[in-house]
Amino acid sequence: MSKQPKKALESVVEMTEIVLPSHGNALGTVFGGQVAAWIDICAAVAAMRHARHIVVTASMDDLHFMAPAHVGEVLILKAHVNRAFSTSMEVGVRVEAENPLTGERRHTATAYLTFVSLDAEGNRVESENVTGEESSGSMAKVKEALCRK
Repeated sequence: MSKQPKKALESVVEMTEIVLPSHGNALGTVFGGQVAAWIDICAAVAAMRHARHIVVTASMDDLHFMAPAHVGEVLILKAHVNRAFSTSMEVGVRVEAENPLTGERRHTATAYLTFVSLDAEGNRVESENVTGEESSGSMAKVKEALCRK
């Protein structure tokens, strides 16, 4: 493992999902549990990109729904590692709903998850640090992650 910190941008994942009728409730909006599952997948890929190891979800620390997403809309999930600790890392995920006919987007959810890196035998692996130098916004996320820990 290199001892040089990795940039947060190296772990960026963007995932899209169309909200199908099977994902919807009686109001025609997506089930929150379905959104949580997609968030977990998107965040896991970001964590694996950072760690280059198997990762497991340790917790979903925060999941805030800001607005509903409707059947027929497209969800865009964006994730990246905010901060790495000794054997764990925090991944932030932002979810937006897009009207596919107009292109209009709105922020629908935000989540923070903690992942642990494991080797092939299931033992914890030390995580590489994250640098937020590429933008002032990402540096703030690095600092905020420490406050949430």
